[in-house]
Amino acid sequence: MWFKNLSVFRLTEAFTLTPSELEQKLEALSFRPCGPHEEFTLGWTSPLGKASPQLVHATNGYLMLCGKKEERVLPTAVINELVQEKISEKEAQQARKLSKKERTEIKDEIIFDLLPKAFTFSRKIYAYIDPKGGWLIVDAASAKSAEDLLSMLRKSLSSLPAAPLNTIEKPSTTMTQWLLTNQAPNDITIEDECELRSPEEAGGIIRCKRHDLALPEIKNHLDTGKEVIKLALNWEDRISFILDENLAVKRLRFLELIQDQATEIETEDDAGQFDVDFSIMSAELANFLPRLLDLFGGENKA
Repeated sequence: MWFKNLSVFRLTEAFTLTPSELEQKLEALSFRPCGPHEEFTLGWTSPLGKASPQLVHATNGYLMLCGKKEERVLPTAVINELVQEKISEKEAQQARKLSKKERTEIKDEIIFDLLPKAFTFSRKIYAYIDPKGGWLIVDAASAKSAEDLLSMLRKSLSSLPAAPLNTIEKPSTTMTQWLLTNQAPNDITIEDECELRSPEEAGGIIRCKRHDLALPEIKNHLDTGKEVIKLALNWEDRISFILDENLAVKRLRFLELIQDQATEIETEDDAGQFDVDFSIMSAELANFLPRLLDLFGGENKA
């Protein structure tokens, strides 16, 4: 179980629930499949899948959770075509243009009729709580997916004081300086990908992949006022990732130094391997996240 993205939230109050207490609170929102006329459902499922029914998997004090979302697939083009056919038919029968409200009602009726026949697909969103470090870490590529899980957790717990990461220095400003000077902290290596944006509203964006970012053309863009909003980085040859201006980590990879630790430990089944991977990953991120904050002047607690 290796996360590929990190949306990190700071727990602003101590998290004191035991695994069993947390399990009990999650049970009320256990996952269930979509009903005939539901567009989607969202609930908790076991992080270990069929290997265990438990909704909380605890290892070394870290608490792994998994949200599951099932959605019905209704292609927009199909809906629009059926809606237009129905509108044209009614307008011809009544010899008048239908109002906006009537058009909306037709669309709602068609969606209601189609939903029970629609295919469904599901996806899982993994997250874990680090009570000692005070983190909630979600493996989500989009802010919306992370917020969906956070909202569901707040609903399960009645409240969860958590906030996005906030640093004293602006990440885009600091990363821009790294590229301008071609210098980064000793434990950080700048790799071959970045995204630059002009500061004005609706400003232009430059994307570079598999590119030497030390070349003069990159500096020329920065000299004209563009700022770094995404940058490919490597931390101590242990993890590589893309960091954006909001401190979201994308395309996270645990490198050979870390992967070797997992392969050296023999396990009997998938559940055992999950536990090993989770233990190694959570311990590594417990070291990395404080360093991530330090890179940008430390945490802004104001």
